[in-house]
Amino acid sequence: MEEEILSIVAEESGERIDALLARSIDGMSRSAAQRLLEQGLVLLEREPVPKSRRCRAGECYTVILPDTAEVPLIPQNLPLDIVYEDEDLVVVNKARGMVVHPAPGHPDGTLVNALLWHCGDSLSGIGGEKRPGIVHRIDKDSSGLLIAAKNDRTHLALSAQLSDHSLARVYEAVVRGRLREARGTVDRPIGRHPTDRKRMAVNVKNGRPAVTHWEVLTAYQGYTQLRCRLETGRTHQIRVHMASIGHPLLGDGLYGAPCPEKGLEGQCLHARELRFLHPRTLKPVHLKTELPPYFTEVLSRLGPPIS
Repeated sequence: MEEEILSIVAEESGERIDALLARSIDGMSRSAAQRLLEQGLVLLEREPVPKSRRCRAGECYTVILPDTAEVPLIPQNLPLDIVYEDEDLVVVNKARGMVVHPAPGHPDGTLVNALLWHCGDSLSGIGGEKRPGIVHRIDKDSSGLLIAAKNDRTHLALSAQLSDHSLARVYEAVVRGRLREARGTVDRPIGRHPTDRKRMAVNVKNGRPAVTHWEVLTAYQGYTQLRCRLETGRTHQIRVHMASIGHPLLGDGLYGAPCPEKGLEGQCLHARELRFLHPRTLKPVHLKTELPPYFTEVLSRLGPPIS
């Protein structure tokens, strides 16, 4: 069995080991972290770590991740909020906390498993064995609209629209602090963080072009609700760009905000709108969702808007 071995350093004392693993490993849940601990796959100084352990700052843990390719990708009857569907594609409103495709610690229970149940064999194969139909992704702790293609022709056409920026993705987010301007653009290349493989960063030397347009919707005391439009689609793009200008997303502990914050663990980010040309009809499609309950609950905790 091929394995991936990670080294994770605890940054603070007192955090539970399962919480540290879930925060540090992309796609890892607390329950999945606990399974790794039960199997003796988390080590400290070559000794298995108990599930109840509280970390100490500076401790370096070794985590052994089994190869997810050994776990068959099976259809699962999981809840799906379908916003649009026809013979070529399906658009779902992904719930916060749902992983898009199998990843270390998440061999099943993903959006892909749910799509396989719903669509059967009618998903494109271009995304690969573990990502059938997936045209673009959304982080586990983000929510909102995501397209899956039912055939390769549709997948290729939608991917082309992603490349030429005609497929528009509009998000809403809550960030820390007040922005001086009503709108702006962050045009900074994004690449892998030079020392932390789980993070992305503004990387002028090795990054790829990344552009995010933002607009203030509502200002609160210490926070701002934004509309963000992606011109490109880099991993964690909005999270990295807003943190790079001093306004990390509320609850985004990976990029500089306290977590939990205002009762929320993880970033406050929702993919609210999609605009694209339908690959078969060439007619414009515009889809929009309501803000989910977790988002509106956060807004209610921010106090009255500031005019």
